[in-house]
Amino acid sequence: MYSLLCQHTNVGGQARKLSERTAIADSQLSHFQQSEKPSRVRNWLEHNEFGQQALLFVVMMGTCMLIGDGVLTPAISVLSAIEGIQTEVPSISNNVVVWVSALLLVLVFCGQSYGTEKVAFLFSPVMVLWLLTNPMVGIYNVIKFYPTIFKAFSPQYIYTFFQKNGKQGWKMLGGLVLCITGSEAMFADLGHFNRLSIQVAFCFGVYPSVLLTYAGQTAFLINHPEYYLQGYFIQIPKSIFWPMFVIATLAAIVASQGLISATFSVIKQSVALDYFPPVKIVHTSENTEGQVYSPEVNYVLLVLCLAVVFGFQSATQIGNAFGVAVVCVMVITTCLMTIIMLVIWDAKGPFAFTFFTVFIIVEGSYFSVVLWKIPDGGWLPFILSIIFTLIMAIWNYGRQKKFEYERKNKLSKKELGQLLSSIGDHRVPGVCFFYTDLFHGVPPIVQHYVRNVRTLHQVLIFTTIRHIPVKTVLPAERFLVGRIGFKGVYRCVARYGYRDLISSERTYFLDQVTQCLTEHIGSALDVSDNPDDIEAEEERLKEVEMIKEAQAAGAVYVIGRSEFKVDRNASWMNRLFAGVLYPFLNSISRSSISALHIPPASCLEVGMYYDLT
Repeated sequence: MYSLLCQHTNVGGQARKLSERTAIADSQLSHFQQSEKPSRVRNWLEHNEFGQQALLFVVMMGTCMLIGDGVLTPAISVLSAIEGIQTEVPSISNNVVVWVSALLLVLVFCGQSYGTEKVAFLFSPVMVLWLLTNPMVGIYNVIKFYPTIFKAFSPQYIYTFFQKNGKQGWKMLGGLVLCITGSEAMFADLGHFNRLSIQVAFCFGVYPSVLLTYAGQTAFLINHPEYYLQGYFIQIPKSIFWPMFVIATLAAIVASQGLISATFSVIKQSVALDYFPPVKIVHTSENTEGQVYSPEVNYVLLVLCLAVVFGFQSATQIGNAFGVAVVCVMVITTCLMTIIMLVIWDAKGPFAFTFFTVFIIVEGSYFSVVLWKIPDGGWLPFILSIIFTLIMAIWNYGRQKKFEYERKNKLSKKELGQLLSSIGDHRVPGVCFFYTDLFHGVPPIVQHYVRNVRTLHQVLIFTTIRHIPVKTVLPAERFLVGRIGFKGVYRCVARYGYRDLISSERTYFLDQVTQCLTEHIGSALDVSDNPDDIEAEEERLKEVEMIKEAQAAGAVYVIGRSEFKVDRNASWMNRLFAGVLYPFLNSISRSSISALHIPPASCLEVGMYYDLT
């Protein structure tokens, strides 16, 4: 949702200002859509710095709550399924249940590296069995214990329930939260299926199955209220208990898989938008872009899941934390959806207000109830969310400070000319890709590089990797290229969507950029400083020949590795965030070499201190 807002509006936590030509080129991408007529809400948001920061904070909290959901879902799903064995075999201790659950979680997370596609052949049969057997058990219990249970669907009983129970009835809503969990992460399925298939499966498969299952449980509990703490496994007929126990355990693993995949996906998008430290992202499917895997994230989730299982040792306690995370995600989603309706869809105020009011009343009621569960385990998702939000905020702060320093201290064209004159005409054969965050101008680290190396390559290309808040960028539209004004010096902006994979392996990146240079200088993809200058065809042919010669000689990739040198008189935020926390995160994160898939033998890192006052 935030990616969508960034795409349609001039908002975002990144302080990168594009040139007019780059912005126009972005708007012409095939997968880039932009509102034609800005609404009043959009104008207010684009010109209100506090509003943008508040929006970014809410988005970060929601993202981190979803990550917390990815920790709690596997823990509660597997533990609650294994706890069912105590219904049939009461002699089994809780310690055995906890250790068996932990072993299953280890197996689930170790299997993530194979990808969803390779283990998905188990998912469909398991879910079909789950969705068929549960309503069958439910129908059996309805017929046997309370055939008129379906009258409970009448809204009259909702009114009667609250009228009779008052405040106690309101508190009982907390017990219903787990009945709606899972729907908040349904978007994760969009990485594997289209929207229509999800809608059809939910409306005609999942929803009727859930209604019949709960109706059967309710019918059983009306006749056996003493078993209210064991509502699911106790209502299964003894003759089919063990088959249902196996199916329930497998279904719990499938449910865990959904949120784990969602966590991989949301972190990948956060990294692409520069709001999270770089992590390794592996695409596990050649055909489906949404199926990704991250080793670092996977093992962090595993450790946190095991900590939750061994720490709480009860699905009931984990359920309190789980309910808080789910409802918070739902409330934040409703708020963001309302903003999208007003900013992007240009919906009428009354319609958006009605949508927000209806959903926020329902979700707000649940939210007010789950707050009472904070002392009983509900504090965990808030702690996890605060930790991950701090990581995202620190990383974003450090990246902004780095970009601001480079923008203020960038080399002018005159200074670049003097720098090139100082080394004369003696150039090293080949192409040098100099990576920078600047979309316009030359970063100060170039001067530092020349002073130490005292030479430059035959062709110098200042390369900026731009992550655009769209799903993907077509290969033909990926690169913007142009001259900077001197012989053999060019600029390249490589644009990627949040589902695109950056690859500089072998000569792929070199071949693509040089081909774009030779074909598109003077075309619509030209972002030269003086694109209107028309040179003689003979000069152009010489330039093309020079680029091809440099391409044949090979390429070197230069990456700046900057460190902040914070003045003692700097603000406490600069001293803490830029001077301590950001360098720590940067030191334990994957290097740009790994993130950009640059061949290590062709890479050169140049270090430089950035002074912050």
